[in-house]
This record gives sequence, structure tokens and C-alpha cells, in this order.
Amino acid sequence: MAWYPRAKKMELQPESDSQPAIRPTQLIMHSIVANWTARRTFEFWRDSTNLESHFGIGYGGRDIAQYIGTETRADANAGANRRADGTGAISVETASNSTATDPWNASQLEELIELGVWAHRTHNIPLRICRTHNDPGFGYHSMFPQWSTSGTACPGPARIRQFREVVFPGIVARATGKTPTTPPKETDMALPDADVKRIADAVVDRLLSKDTFDAPKDSANYSPDPKSSAHYWTGRTLFGDLINKVRAIDKKVTALAAAQKKES
Repeated sequence: MAWYPRAKKMELQPESDSQPAIRPTQLIMHSIVANWTARRTFEFWRDSTNLESHFGIGYGGRDIAQYIGTETRADANAGANRRADGTGAISVETASNSTATDPWNASQLEELIELGVWAHRTHNIPLRICRTHNDPGFGYHSMFPQWSTSGTACPGPARIRQFREVVFPGIVARATGKTPTTPPKETDMALPDADVKRIADAVVDRLLSKDTFDAPKDSANYSPDPKSSAHYWTGRTLFGDLINKVRAIDKKVTALAAAQKKES
């Protein structure tokens, strides 16, 4: 297993020992849609889900941690986690705001560039942006549908622009000592209607039943304990709460309208 010397080692078990080996050929960048430190991301992987990434980067300076060796499979990239030929992708989650609309800050950009240089030198990941879903190189989560079972906009438009204009050119420049050429533009590819429907159905299913996020502190039965299920909401919880509030408002409006009609 390869461990990045710049990162704090926070090894996830049993995943680190039990999951199959990969030969890393790609590095894929993500936003975790939470203002989390590298340690908080580790705690989430450890306590709240059976998924994980190889790395986590917080907002602060030098806040990077590694959870699994880069020659072991992690579960953040769907079809890129591990392919039939044994190749796979290194995944790095980065702190973001709750809507994944903010750009990477200066510290995060520096950590991504340094990590990219290390991945190139350690695993011979080529200095190019991935051209297809299984092409060796560097990329971001939403680049290919094969990298996300439910469809995703991760890491968000601002960070995608930074990836192409700052991060990838920075990796090339630092790894080679040369000024890189302008990276190629993406080619838009229309998805068949069947694929669009499949992705849309999967997004709805995941929203309503799988994804979790911190529950509001004023919600009923809220628990401050991150190991408690009452500490988290799912999309279904949120949807149910909204329905209850809308019904309550509708009931009050109907009562007020009836009272006003009676008075007139």
C-alpha cells in the first residue's frame, strides 16, 4: 500500500485490509458537500457509512488526511473504483459549502496540486485529463457517468473551472518545470433518453433513501451524537418535514379564510 507522506494517516479498518488491490491509473477529485475537516470526513467514513475515499482535504492549511492506501480500492468513484483488469482510481474528497458552489480556497488548491504531483511520480499517472472513463489521467467526479451510479454535479461548476484552469495546469507545471499547454475543452455528448431517465430515477431514489446530512439542531429527537441515527436526516426525512409544514400552513390559511368569510 502506498501512503502519501504529506497527509496525516487515518487508516480505516477493516476496509484498508479487506478491500481488493488496485493499480492506480487515475486521480478523481470530489466535493463532499460539507464544511468538514479531514478528520471529520474520516469520522463520517468510519462511523456513518460503508463508503470511503482515499483522501480528504479540509479548508485549513495542510489539512489533508489519507484513509486507505492508494493501491487498495476505495468506494467513491463507482465504476472507476476497480475495473476488471485491476486498474482503479484514487479519490480525494474536499470540504465545500452545503451546496458545493464555492471554489477551492488557496490551501485546497495547493494540496490538490501537491497530491497530483505525488500521484504522477508514485503511480505514473500520466499528465493529461482523462479522455474517456477508463483512460489514465486526472479528472473530477462528474466528468463521466461511469464514475457515478446516480449522476452528480460534483465538484460543482466553480471547481470544475479551477480544475481546468488552475489545478491540472499546476500539477503539470510543478511535475515538469514547464508551462503547460491549455488543457483540452470537454466535448458535450448527448445521453440517450433511456440513460437520462435511468439517472433521474436513481437521483430521486438516492435523495429519498440513501444520502444523509446533519439534522437541524431544533428538529424533533435531534441527537448531538454523530453515531446516533437521530444526528442525521435523509432526503426522505426532509421531504416529510416539508410536507408536514406545508399541510400545517394550508390548514391555518383555510381556517383564516373561513373566519373572514363568516365575519363578512
